[in-house]
Amino acid sequence: MPQAVILDVDGTLVDTNYHHALSWFRAFREQRIVIPVWRLHRGVGMGGDKYVEAMAGADVEKRLGDGLRERWAELFDGLLDEIEPLDGAHELLVDLKERGRGVVLASSSIERHLDRFLDLLEAREVVDAWTTKDDVEASKPDPDLVEAALERAGTRDAVMVGDTPWDVDAARKAGIEAVCVLTGGFSEAELREAGAAAIVESVADLRGRLGD
Repeated sequence: MPQAVILDVDGTLVDTNYHHALSWFRAFREQRIVIPVWRLHRGVGMGGDKYVEAMAGADVEKRLGDGLRERWAELFDGLLDEIEPLDGAHELLVDLKERGRGVVLASSSIERHLDRFLDLLEAREVVDAWTTKDDVEASKPDPDLVEAALERAGTRDAVMVGDTPWDVDAARKAGIEAVCVLTGGFSEAELREAGAAAIVESVADLRGRLGD
């Protein structure tokens, strides 16, 4: 087992992916841009700096990008009370620390959202470090976020745990492998095609396979 584990947060440790998709749907719809929620979900896990153009095109990004991102954040704020940690998420962090591994949360969340997630996960006294969007210039699938997490871990002997193809892509660009859970709503086939080294159904399943 590698010396450090880099963990994505949204969709991996906290159940947020569909909340993100719905918030983006509402933000776009306010601008009379209607994009099906299923399609918006396909982009969840990609950084917000890339999301608008990926979903609606370069013209929408140029005209409305910053405003859409700001509105998405406000709409997501309204859903924070509905978000719960995924089963076994806190216990996974504890398990990894008890095995002597470095644990870093690799999040591109804005600070107020990550603060909420850290509280839900009871993570502050367990993990070694975490990242936010302010720590990187480019978001996933660029490797900047993973590189920042590796720097905080103090080693490149690491593996990433994520839930989207964007996590896998970012990890591999940083030179490490990714293990994926299915809790983000992406299929096993999609994650395997992206290059995931292993796929498990849930965080609880992953806990049972740490010895592997």
